[in-house]
Amino acid sequence: MPYPALLLSALDPTTAAGGSGAGTALAGFGFGLSLIVAIGAQNAFVLRQGLRKEHVLPIVIVCAGSDAVLICAGIAGVGFLILAVPWLIAVIRWIGVAFLVIYGVLAARRALRPGELDPASGAGPAGLGATLAACLAFTWLNPHVYLDTVVLMGTVGNGYGDNRWWFALGAALASVVWFSALGFGARMLRPLFRSPVAWRVLDVLIALTMFVIAVTLAVEALAQPAG
Repeated sequence: MPYPALLLSALDPTTAAGGSGAGTALAGFGFGLSLIVAIGAQNAFVLRQGLRKEHVLPIVIVCAGSDAVLICAGIAGVGFLILAVPWLIAVIRWIGVAFLVIYGVLAARRALRPGELDPASGAGPAGLGATLAACLAFTWLNPHVYLDTVVLMGTVGNGYGDNRWWFALGAALASVVWFSALGFGARMLRPLFRSPVAWRVLDVLIALTMFVIAVTLAVEALAQPAG
């Protein structure tokens, strides 16, 4: 993915330590968006919940809050610990594969039995507890979130020296803006999803996304040397 010049400057050790706090926060904002604005399991889940208008605010809080915790962990140096314990990522990877396969199967089953997006028709809305549990799983069982957010963002952020927490603030704000836009903005697409056909297409795409990511994680796990 090509990065704007502002993001590339974040990786330049000759310029990273300088600049104002606001400028560093802006760089963190842009770098954060570059990592989270992508088709993935978590974003697909948030989009679906936004279309159904189910527990959107709690989901946004959990997603953005989790990102903030992970970003701060990376800035604090936890990324070095993750790199030092490779088996931990391997365990998370296989648990994530199992979870994604199960959720993909559920999405495929929904695609075979499509219904309107209105909670009153088709399957009723899921409970808050089950929804938040799924949201947490999509976030914390994704090994890439630790490598990208904790390790990569922690490395880049620490390049700003005393301004590194401004970088973290900007990156965390990017997460808040993105998940709010995705979750609450999804309702603008709601008129397109009043047809059972549109509902079926959405769940097919979600199922395919889950299966592709699960296969990718499995291949990565099998290719990872033991030890």
